[in-house]
Amino acid sequence: MRSPNVRSREVAVPSLGRRSVLRFVGTAGLLAVAGSLSVKAQPKPRIVPVVARKFTYEPREITLKVNEPVVFRLTTADVVMGFSVPDFNARATILPGQTVALAMTPVRTGEFVIVCDVFCGSGHEDMEGTLRVVGS
Repeated sequence: MRSPNVRSREVAVPSLGRRSVLRFVGTAGLLAVAGSLSVKAQPKPRIVPVVARKFTYEPREITLKVNEPVVFRLTTADVVMGFSVPDFNARATILPGQTVALAMTPVRTGEFVIVCDVFCGSGHEDMEGTLRVVGS
């Protein structure tokens, strides 16, 4: 039932063909998606070469900037070894004669221990290094 105080009037709407409607909807959808995307250029990760030897890492101390992406390039010629930074949940097993890439982005500053978490022989328990993360 219609309210007596409301008038209704008919409005003529131009007829759009199916192709025009699809073109409009497709363009509007594409613009909505493009407008919601923000693409930031990711900085190239810094490459940090590390050589593991019985029973040390070279270098023993590594300094990084906070929030700077890095890739450790890990090698060993001796035996199977580990490279672990437990505070950042980053680890890799290093196989003799192979290069292993370990990506990491330190998210807080401080000094952190690097340990070998794969038994590599007598002296293994002393095999560690230091990761120093400084402000940017």
